[in-house]
Amino acid sequence: MKMAYFDCFSGISGDMSLAALVDAGADLNYINQELAKIQIEPFSLTWKRVTKCGISALKVDVILDPHELPKHHRHYSAIVDMIITAGFNERVTALSLSIFEKIGLAESKIHQIPIEKVHFHEVGAIDSIVDVIGVALALDSLEIERILSSPVPLGSGTVHCDHGIYPVPAPATLEMMRGLPIAPTVYALEMTTPTGAGIISALVNEFSSSLPPMIIETVGYGAGTRDLPNQPNVLRVIVGKIDAQAVDWPHHQDILQHEVHHHGHHHHAHHHNEEVKESPEMNKESHTHSHEHSDHHHKH
Repeated sequence: MKMAYFDCFSGISGDMSLAALVDAGADLNYINQELAKIQIEPFSLTWKRVTKCGISALKVDVILDPHELPKHHRHYSAIVDMIITAGFNERVTALSLSIFEKIGLAESKIHQIPIEKVHFHEVGAIDSIVDVIGVALALDSLEIERILSSPVPLGSGTVHCDHGIYPVPAPATLEMMRGLPIAPTVYALEMTTPTGAGIISALVNEFSSSLPPMIIETVGYGAGTRDLPNQPNVLRVIVGKIDAQAVDWPHHQDILQHEVHHHGHHHHAHHHNEEVKESPEMNKESHTHSHEHSDHHHKH
């Protein structure tokens, strides 16, 4: 069984997740081709190699056309329709909807509004949409059937948003992590964003503070924006094969068990024991990235 272990020692965000999965061998051409199906304002993904405390990691940024920026908030219901009508395969659609549902339900509870009326900040919505669907596509490309994760550090301190000064972790992040293992951190920063918490709460099958018994195939590092003083600000994703007898985490999600569909870019039919080719080396352009979500500014 093909699995991925998310080693979240410096937290997790959507862009860190996407970059780590591509660094671990997800097919970038497939991801780019499928992301082009989204009916949204023009955007592009740019990639570069960065070094975080001595570790080479991949950094991805969502770049918008400054002449065609979105002018309105996007509601949860509109994002759901966008995903459903894009023409992704069943598995990618299910993974994407599952993540956004977790985010939407958390925001709905925090703000006491119906989930359909939950809205996402204009630019932050595009960031979140691209990150979430990109992660779903990367997992599909790698044929991942099971996800394990370390306990997740959330951070502390405060963050400025449209509503004022909010505590860290953001309320939606904390809501999504209820019932799941978190880890302490010495940093008074936002270590885990709402999109990162959505990925963890929607997709992780099991939590483990150490690597499970497995055969390691590839390792990917996805970089955050900040430079932490004493540790690399990266998400490490370890891809390999695991014994099918592994015990499920009580909050088991079977969303990853959707049948893996055939893609024209490589052959993986309906079985999951073939090897995945490494993605080509990324371009090394430089820029900065900010992660905004649901009227908050999340920089990780």
